Amino acid sequence: MQRRSLIQAAGAAAATLGVPRVFAQSWPHGPVRIVVGFPPGGGTDALARVVAQKLSVMWNQSVIVENKPGVAGVLAAEYVAQQPSDGSTLLMAHINSHALAPSLQPKLRYNVERDFVPVVLVGVTPNLLIAGPAQKALTVKDIVARCAAEPGQVSFGSAGAGSAQHLALEMFKLQAKVDAMHVPYKGSGPLLADLMGNQIHYSFETMTAATPHVKSGKVTAVAQTRLKRAKGHPTVPTMQEQGFEGFEATTWYGLAGPGKLPSAIADKINQDVNAVLAMPDVQERMDNYGAEDGGGSREKFRQFIASEIQMWARVVRDAKVKVDA
Repeated sequence: MQRRSLIQAAGAAAATLGVPRVFAQSWPHGPVRIVVGFPPGGGTDALARVVAQKLSVMWNQSVIVENKPGVAGVLAAEYVAQQPSDGSTLLMAHINSHALAPSLQPKLRYNVERDFVPVVLVGVTPNLLIAGPAQKALTVKDIVARCAAEPGQVSFGSAGAGSAQHLALEMFKLQAKVDAMHVPYKGSGPLLADLMGNQIHYSFETMTAATPHVKSGKVTAVAQTRLKRAKGHPTVPTMQEQGFEGFEATTWYGLAGPGKLPSAIADKINQDVNAVLAMPDVQERMDNYGAEDGGGSREKFRQFIASEIQMWARVVRDAKVKVDA
């Protein structure tokens, strides 16, 4: 009798310990949302849709991209931080919400480390310095000369105050020792529409969002902002090649869940997204967008976010960047 009780107790304990893993293997049990902090037409939205489509097939469940634009991605992050930690709502985390906002917005209503579980890095892209169709200055040297001749008059669009595009512009102004006009939008979609319509002059746009318009000839790529050229744009020189030593301003994307997302579910999503990123057709699209270095462990993504927070805090301080909270 005692032996039977011990066996039953051991079996119950094993079953209890196995629940999270079994639950995770059968997860998801319903539709999953990937929340994007920008309107359709931008880089974050494009990559989210690539991943969502593949996961929908893999999981045999709807994976829906939901756009919640505002405050350069911060509103979406605030929203996801407050959602149930059951894996039904994920955030396409972004440099804006997870690396720039902590330094730029002292009244931020979430803590990146406490309120989010980093799941997987999807990709790191350069920004592309792009010019509207009417622009004559089409080298970095000529753009610097124009900004020097017309201080505060040459306009650069961004996806919002405190966005990756905004901070790349601030880095440019700092190194070039020029002034320029920052024009914030509520995402890359409306920014690109105005750039192509010659309402603004230039932008340090995400490579993901800019690439289709560069390929179609609607905008001109002047430079890219990683130290090495991206595979998808082998003929576009880097800022460093055009005289801006050490200039590196990336945009990155990755999936994160609310702060109490169970490790078993986070591990499953990580494993499945790694499988998606390894698919040849996905890799081809990522290369075209300039999205490289994606995949890897949850810990890799956590450490990457921490290093980005530190680096951009220095840029914000040195360039004295202020945005309205």
